Amino acid sequence: MKCAACGNENPEEAKFCGVCGDSLNGYAAQVGMVSFPDAVKLGFRRYFQFRGRSTRAEYWWWILFQAIALSSVLVIDGLLGFGTVLYMIALLGFIMPNCAVLARRLHDTNKTGWWTLIMAVPFGGLVLLIFILQPSDKFTNRYG
Repeated sequence: MKCAACGNENPEEAKFCGVCGDSLNGYAAQVGMVSFPDAVKLGFRRYFQFRGRSTRAEYWWWILFQAIALSSVLVIDGLLGFGTVLYMIALLGFIMPNCAVLARRLHDTNKTGWWTLIMAVPFGGLVLLIFILQPSDKFTNRYG
């Protein structure tokens, strides 16, 4: 099955493109839940990709991975006596993929990624959380 987003040829039974991670059938409701390892792989594979869509499961698995990774780095920092040097480096490393997966998650609910800027206003984070918690569009939307 050929991916509409990147043109990669995928196995017929594949649900996601092996290169860009986009849904291959265009129906987010039929894709099923993304597993934890798949979400982590997609997060790193689509590090700088702001187009396309990310399901709710992919988004929350990525957030869980990030929380585990940052907590682990913080413990390692404490054990090695570095203060928070490694933690800050890891935190900087997560900024871009977090922005990308958030934009793709908003795309999955048929909203533009520019809605992330609403965090700059009071209670904007709450509005963004409501958007993120919404179910995926069942069918193809303007973002894929």
